[in-house]
Amino acid sequence: MTVTEIKSDAQIKVDVLAELEWDPVVEETEVGVQVHDGIVTLTGAISAYPKKLAARDAAHRVAGVLDVVDQMQIKVPTAWERTDEHLASAVRNALQWDVLVPDERITSTVSSGVVTLQGTVNTWTQRADAERAVQRLTGVKAVINHIAIAAAPVSAERIRQEIEEALERQAQREARRLGVTVRDGVVTLTGTVRTWGERNAIERVASYTRGVSRVEDRTTVDPYA
Repeated sequence: MTVTEIKSDAQIKVDVLAELEWDPVVEETEVGVQVHDGIVTLTGAISAYPKKLAARDAAHRVAGVLDVVDQMQIKVPTAWERTDEHLASAVRNALQWDVLVPDERITSTVSSGVVTLQGTVNTWTQRADAERAVQRLTGVKAVINHIAIAAAPVSAERIRQEIEEALERQAQREARRLGVTVRDGVVTLTGTVRTWGERNAIERVASYTRGVSRVEDRTTVDPYA
């Protein structure tokens, strides 16, 4: 398929179902797929939170998909159920055992399997690492990340320059098609990319940059641009 060809919704559905079946994390029989005007809606009862995230990512990876609507529900099997007290203990252990996470600066609240993280860390990547450490725990139904960034001040121009230089080093990111603005440590990304993977990679470049307190990714995915 060339970039000028537009996939039909029927073909997108076939490809999404194939991608779900291919992904070893996803139980494709748990996921329903509907497609309308390139927008994929995922439904079904999912047995674990990481499988839900993997299903979303799988759909986004398919060429021709513009957006994904997540209507999947977490239904933890009885054998995997954990009390909130046990889950809170597991969350604390996971944060403590992850060498990249400043666990002493993070607190958690657990309610009906939903984990809310709070506290302050030094970088956006530490914030993401803390969330990842918790996502795969048995019994977790969702993770709400309210961790704030207490980054050392870096000038907006310096942050923007470092991001643009990093994007230029990675030619496949097509840095010239992107807009990067910085204000008070908040990086806003704009422009059009061709794939969801490219969008994630660009956001990751921004999040790794010193002085970034938050990344607002407003780029759009258009495989036919």
